[in-house]
Amino acid sequence: MAAHERELRPERSVRDLFGFQLRATRKRRGLSLDNLSSQISYSKTHLSNVETADRAIPPDLPAKLDATFGTDGIFGHLHRLVLRESFPDWSRRFMELEALASAQRKFANGAFPGLWQTGGYGKRLLELGLPRATPGEIEERWAVRESRQALIAGDEPPHIWVVLDEVVVRRPVGDPKTMRDQIDHVLELTAGPNAVVQVLPFAAGGHGSMAGSITLLDFVDAPRAAYVEGYVVGQLVESPKEVAEIALTYDFLQAAAMSPQESRAWLRRAMEEFRA
Repeated sequence: MAAHERELRPERSVRDLFGFQLRATRKRRGLSLDNLSSQISYSKTHLSNVETADRAIPPDLPAKLDATFGTDGIFGHLHRLVLRESFPDWSRRFMELEALASAQRKFANGAFPGLWQTGGYGKRLLELGLPRATPGEIEERWAVRESRQALIAGDEPPHIWVVLDEVVVRRPVGDPKTMRDQIDHVLELTAGPNAVVQVLPFAAGGHGSMAGSITLLDFVDAPRAAYVEGYVVGQLVESPKEVAEIALTYDFLQAAAMSPQESRAWLRRAMEEFRA
């Protein structure tokens, strides 16, 4: 009954606002939680917990709510903000710029870039990094990461050029099939005109970015920005002098790497090794 409903606090977070909007829209339509549950195949308890922001929002729920309520995508828009809010403060500015960039140049020294990760690889990577997380928390974290991949699935995706340290491919994450699927996904992405991959072999020796990954963002109408990321935190760099120094480090990495053609052939061989 309404008298026992918990008071909502939409000003606290976007997730709370999502729950507030869900309850308000449901009541305007004259629907109880039981009614709504029967229409969208989510339990009453689950929906109640979403309204009170006590439960993660399932990735398919916003679209079901918009379809049921005829709300023209409002729940989908709110959900994207919820996912963005879950990123730490130091990475949100980078995400804002990433969405505006016409091209990205990346050096990955620990794992395949998030924009290129498959579900199997990405979830296993999260499990390794968050050993105390529940399966539901892993799914939520993956939904956040997967949402960013919309950048490369649009009509005008940015051009992405990635230099992979060999260790990214050599160190297994998950079972052999997970690695085969991940490498195959990279080969598919780089078969088109919008993505290029190079592999930096162990034989190249030491380099200037052994402590972390690099991302350079290029814009049509703004100066280049850089993002450097370590194990725990990242840093957005917008000072032209510092960005130029990071870009020079990337240039040396790219020069030491195998050519794109050699790299794709090398990745195919690596994929077969995981099959063996």
